[in-house]
Amino acid sequence: MKGYVQVYTGNGKGKTTAALGLAIRAIGAGLNVFIGQFVKGMEYSEIKTLTQKLDNIKVKQYGLRCFIRKEPTQEDIKAAQDGLKEVINIIQSGKYDVVILDEANIAVYYNLFKVEDLLEIIDGKPDHVELIITGRNAKKELLERADLVTEMKEIKHYYNHGVNARKGIES
Repeated sequence: MKGYVQVYTGNGKGKTTAALGLAIRAIGAGLNVFIGQFVKGMEYSEIKTLTQKLDNIKVKQYGLRCFIRKEPTQEDIKAAQDGLKEVINIIQSGKYDVVILDEANIAVYYNLFKVEDLLEIIDGKPDHVELIITGRNAKKELLERADLVTEMKEIKHYYNHGVNARKGIES
């Protein structure tokens, strides 16, 4: 089966959730899935479920903590760049049918690595690998290279009324 490149971007909620839904569908079809999470370094409820309850899936985080409201540190940059190198090897291994680079667009936005790095990954991926890249602020070059682009648009969000992330819903 030919693998394509999908990008989920935009300011609306649901990019990671959509990618995880695709991962579950792929596992149900007997495919092997790798999820590399950039920027994120905390344990989220979905990560517990995916790693404890499902075979055929591997999740690895390449973030230290959440720095979105401040500048990334050198350690944040190193973690993302080391993770990107590891992801390249994982994709090239041929072991995984679906590879999700969660929040890779945000990593580019914060200069943890370059959009050209993602384009090289696309160019070098084995033909059978389905590659999903998530995160706000996807670069034009990436959108042009992708086979499928979905933009999540925020219309209304309860965060704007002071509601914090709720366990099991947003975290």
